[in-house]
Amino acid sequence: MHCLMNAWHENETVLKNWLIKQTGNHDQAQDLLQDVFIKAMQHKTVFCTIDNAKSWLFKVAKNSLIDSYRKSKGEVLTLVDDVEDKGDEQDVTPVSDLEQCLTRVILELDDDDKEIIELCDIHGMHQADYADQKNISLTATKSRIQRARKKLRQQMILSCNVQFDQDKVCCFTPRK
Repeated sequence: MHCLMNAWHENETVLKNWLIKQTGNHDQAQDLLQDVFIKAMQHKTVFCTIDNAKSWLFKVAKNSLIDSYRKSKGEVLTLVDDVEDKGDEQDVTPVSDLEQCLTRVILELDDDDKEIIELCDIHGMHQADYADQKNISLTATKSRIQRARKKLRQQMILSCNVQFDQDKVCCFTPRK
């Protein structure tokens, strides 16, 4: 049970944000997230033996999303492929290894940039909600988040020597 709960706490936010991006619906994403948790709980006795818990959770999330879509539409679903769900530890992408550097670089951004990236990109807050919370226009919010993302990207390139292959991260040098 301990292995399951650790894996769940480490991956819940990224799973939820991925499901929100896939569905475009916060409530549906939350329902699917609960389904994933229930399925994980059903496998709690063998969860500590799973090589890559994140991959397993994403695979279950993807299957739950497909099942949900089929039930409601009866059609094939095309998923946004922005999260790697490789089965083996040796198949981990450079993006997943980059998390440590990303966390440091986000902390080094100025407070406004850090806040908008954390709230909108990491925690999945809608830009319209952010605009309302900050009492600014949606247009201003969109401009702010684009500027913050550009600063984050530039800082990742400088601090971690991130390199791209066809707009995808291919490699980087970890910071000490």
